[in-house]
Amino acid sequence: MSDRGFDLDARLAERERADLRRDLSPAERVGAWTRFSADPKGGAPAYGDEELVFASNNYLGLADDRRVLQAAENAARTVGTSAGASRLVTGDTGLHRALERDLADCKATERALVFSSGYAANVGTIDALAPDVVFSDELNHASIVDGCRVGASETVVYDHADPADLRERMAARAAGADGAADDEQWLVVTDSVFSMDGDVAPLDAVCDAAEEFGAWVMVDEAHATGLFGDGGGVVQRVGLADRVDVQLGTLSKALASQGGYVAGDEALVEYLLNAARSFVFSTGLAPPAVGAAREALRIAREGDRTAELWSTVEALRDGLTDMGYEVLGETHILPVLVGDRETALELGERVRERGIVAPPIRPPTVPEGTSRIRVAPMATHTESDVEQCLDAFEQAGEEVGLL
Repeated sequence: MSDRGFDLDARLAERERADLRRDLSPAERVGAWTRFSADPKGGAPAYGDEELVFASNNYLGLADDRRVLQAAENAARTVGTSAGASRLVTGDTGLHRALERDLADCKATERALVFSSGYAANVGTIDALAPDVVFSDELNHASIVDGCRVGASETVVYDHADPADLRERMAARAAGADGAADDEQWLVVTDSVFSMDGDVAPLDAVCDAAEEFGAWVMVDEAHATGLFGDGGGVVQRVGLADRVDVQLGTLSKALASQGGYVAGDEALVEYLLNAARSFVFSTGLAPPAVGAAREALRIAREGDRTAELWSTVEALRDGLTDMGYEVLGETHILPVLVGDRETALELGERVRERGIVAPPIRPPTVPEGTSRIRVAPMATHTESDVEQCLDAFEQAGEEVGLL
């Protein structure tokens, strides 16, 4: 009999040869400082010494904030630990609706809809809209890419953050043979803040190009929600809520929880709650996650955590640049450009030896020749923490010959 199974050992060995194999390193807790364990496989973690984390998307440092912890506990006690079912069955609660009202308010939209993850929001939304063509920025997140694979008839990739190239590709499509594009439904999709480069999409120009051809615009604010524009994101900072048809984001980064959301007009939300399979066939987001996200959003909008984050970002960027490093982007994500993958790996290892967790990013995540260290500060990092991070990069950079 033929063996039609899967040789996973061979697949793992191939990933090992290509230096693409990863493993899990359990952390003792989430915060600016924590202890890590080597991958215990099926066993219990054995934690080492405390290390300073500059590798988390917990940008506002709220994942262990007492107010957010209390909100999660209150939600569990009053509603339960699980939604128990799809929200279309019995898994919809007043707590979910309260969070959605808050999100719609900060996004300046009629309604919002909470999904079980940002990934589910992207895939489910693109699949439900089922566009004939998606025009997608070449550096969009994997969840957008997968959403296009699942839901779009065709995907056209335009040059990163280049509205002129987007316009050219749309014009070429519109001029297709036999006017085939006349009846097509088009969707332009972009991240607002790009997670590996730390740059911001030129949303105004993207909207201009889309409107010229009658296309819808969808913006993923995963790395911007809670940090710009009264907590809404870059769309709110630049005043484009009335020109972006679909606004997405996640609750798992600056909002220190879990889940994703879509914000837009009444018709969009009503359609998605009926047609987005990742919403319809998923258990509703767990109430503790909902409670935590709602409190984190309140803190982001009303408190001073965002200002504290930007102060830390400025100190780190200035310190790294003054040393001689090239730091990409313009946001709270600080990619320290190294170049070749071997040097990036060595720099990351030397920095880690000094108690700083900041991951090297190399191909295929980024293009060849652009390997980097991704530094992601939190609002809760102190001046002493920043100094320790800068000292580690200076010493490590000298050792590997970058400084």
